[in-house]
Amino acid sequence: MKNTNYELIIWWSKEDEAFIVDVPELPGCMAHGKTRADAVANAEEAIRFWIKTAREDGISVPLPKGRLMLA
Repeated sequence: MKNTNYELIIWWSKEDEAFIVDVPELPGCMAHGKTRADAVANAEEAIRFWIKTAREDGISVPLPKGRLMLA
């Protein structure tokens, strides 16, 4: 499964002085970095860790939709 298919929401946090990345399809999966590139790289690592941990714990891993689908 390619990690890059999950939607990433990126924003600048003035309070944290960092870019924040949320991966909405993976509950609780977030990362940050001083640059957008660092934040995205950290998010890709967080996604890999989230998937690895979910599999080890027997939790199903949602397939990436690539775009947030609001109901």
